[in-house]
Amino acid sequence: MFLIGTRGSKLALKQADIVIELLNEKFPGLMFEKKIIKTTGDKILDAPLAKIGGKGLFVKEIDEAVSRGEVHFAVHSMKDVPVELPGDLELVCVPEREEAGDALISRDSLSIDELPGSAVIGTSSIRRKAELLNYRSDFIIKELRGNVDTRMRKLRVGEYDAIVMAKAGLKRLGFEDNITRDLPLDTFLPSVGQGAIGVVARKDFEQKSMLAAINHANSMQCCTAERALLRRLGGGCQVPVGVITKVDKKLKIRAAVLSPDGRKKIRVEMEGEPAEAENLGSAAAEKLLENGADVILEEVKL
Repeated sequence: MFLIGTRGSKLALKQADIVIELLNEKFPGLMFEKKIIKTTGDKILDAPLAKIGGKGLFVKEIDEAVSRGEVHFAVHSMKDVPVELPGDLELVCVPEREEAGDALISRDSLSIDELPGSAVIGTSSIRRKAELLNYRSDFIIKELRGNVDTRMRKLRVGEYDAIVMAKAGLKRLGFEDNITRDLPLDTFLPSVGQGAIGVVARKDFEQKSMLAAINHANSMQCCTAERALLRRLGGGCQVPVGVITKVDKKLKIRAAVLSPDGRKKIRVEMEGEPAEAENLGSAAAEKLLENGADVILEEVKL
């Protein structure tokens, strides 16, 4: 019996089920049990993530359980996994990634260009806030946290004109029909690792080869490049960073750093060999810094 550490949200449990299904396909007859672990991010629901420490709060307690041997491995949303893991843990595999982009759900089925002036848009992401304001400075961005059901309810009762969420999570939970429009990837770059699932285990876990069997090489390479970029930029989520990668013979990366108010946006595009994913991500970050992202980073720290 293998114990899997996971959050208790519907999406987290669904992602754990996806990993279990993939493992069962490779190794029929193995037994798995999900152990729900409540994280700090789950407990504090009345404050913006950036104010309480960022997305690492959704994995810290689960990874600590892995370190202590209370669970055999953890299943996370890749975008929540810090770029620096505790020394005894490693990212063992990334199954094939779902669509990485963001989706708009509007109460009146309006596209982002059709929304009225001063439309109220809900998101808990400082990246999405910056990208939305960069696209249309007249938007009013209002904090939105909670599970998908909660967010949809708040939209329906009129607290927001529209909300923005990751398309992958909506698809996994069966909410795809609620999507009004996909936000264009050339303008709205997703967060690092968005749409991917990450499996974290101890470095000395004897069955790592079992987990490695469900790794999707291209998805891992893309996430490696994106995480290397974020690591070089500082590693946190206090700065709006968007990035999208794709493997098509070459590994291509597009990334942007924005000021929180959306007024400044520094972009970069690069490509390289997939085997050099880590170096490519770092090089893209260096180019962003050279082009002015360093100024934005310094301003945000003040």
